[in-house]
Amino acid sequence: VQLQASGGGSVQAGGSLRLSCAASGRTFGTYAMGWFRQVSGKEREFVAAISRGGSTSDYAEDVRGRFTISRDNVGNTIYLQMNRLNPEDTADYYCAADFLVIPGQCSLHSYEYDAWGRGTLVTVSS
Repeated sequence: VQLQASGGGSVQAGGSLRLSCAASGRTFGTYAMGWFRQVSGKEREFVAAISRGGSTSDYAEDVRGRFTISRDNVGNTIYLQMNRLNPEDTADYYCAADFLVIPGQCSLHSYEYDAWGRGTLVTVSS
């Protein structure tokens, strides 16, 4: 599967961005998806994940209530709506696909994911 993330950019603290990740190469509704982020010199960290059908989602504690993950299984795309951004959200954001998760569940760890897109940079200024 090929994943293409987009939507990153620069925004002031308190602002919003919406990231998109378009998938191709495999039936989209058969795998769970997630968003991770990474700051240079640090480990990649979990942000949000969504199950195959979109019924289940989960978030890292520091984004819960501010970020919303969603998916369009017709358009083969997932989204990450990011509100009330703060400078600590500055990072490269990556989307990923988990082929082995069972329906209704989503994965929180990067090692569970099988395919990754290239990052899209989000910069939040104070």
